[in-house]
Amino acid sequence: MNRTMILAGAAVAMTAVSACASTPQSSEQGDEPVPAAADIVLPPTSGVFDYQLGGAYDELDLGDGPVGIDVVVRDSTAEPLAGAYSVCYVNGFQTQPDDADLWSEHEDLLLHDADGELVIDPEWPDEFVLDPGTSGQRDGIVDVIGPVIDGCAAGGFDAVEIDNLDTWTRFDEIDAEGAHALAAAYVARAHDAGMAIAQKNAAEITEFAHDDLGFDFAVTEECGVWQECASYTDVYGDHVLQIEYPGALEDEGMTFDQVCELPDRAPLTILRDLDLVAAGDDDYAYRAC
Repeated sequence: MNRTMILAGAAVAMTAVSACASTPQSSEQGDEPVPAAADIVLPPTSGVFDYQLGGAYDELDLGDGPVGIDVVVRDSTAEPLAGAYSVCYVNGFQTQPDDADLWSEHEDLLLHDADGELVIDPEWPDEFVLDPGTSGQRDGIVDVIGPVIDGCAAGGFDAVEIDNLDTWTRFDEIDAEGAHALAAAYVARAHDAGMAIAQKNAAEITEFAHDDLGFDFAVTEECGVWQECASYTDVYGDHVLQIEYPGALEDEGMTFDQVCELPDRAPLTILRDLDLVAAGDDDYAYRAC
């Protein structure tokens, strides 16, 4: 989770698929089923990929001068990159730091612990966790997040990435079926807007996320470190965008070169700095396999 253009080569080739996603069962009466994902365009599986949540820029310098970017993930508050397949980042299961005032008006949609206190992600202490436990709460959450997804489509993005799908694995108070039903609602919203939608992390439910919830491709962080890339590539094939971070690699005594040698890693695999700062910042890091 997180934050002058020279185009190189030919135009990006996009793969159109007519895939019919399985219709999941609702966890409660009133939840809408996921519609078939017809004529959804998946991201390219070759070219230059970048993950730009911490600041947008239009080209990369890989040592031989600036090159264009073929696939990019940017925050929903940013503009898509002209000429590239652009994925819109949306935090669908937790709140964004700048949205605290907005969500304070919808406290019933936020997760509370046994003492009635709001649950905050310890890794991101300025983010509250959303509570998808009931159909009413899910409807309320979609009332807030749905227009953001629609805005991604209206702005020209090709796809959307929904972050923090795995909250049900990290917080005991989260109802797994409710989280999955909320995910299905996001899939339906993205497909209705004409966009593909990416499963973000949650390797343990990849097959279910694709076959039953209807996700079209995957975005995975640190699957090389955790030796779980096959969980994604076995299900989504080459349509996986993989990001690794230096700190986690160091902690596991692993190098990015070793990640690039993994037989199950995604074709589009990159190394980025954890804060995903913009090019030119002192802490900026980028490598690609």
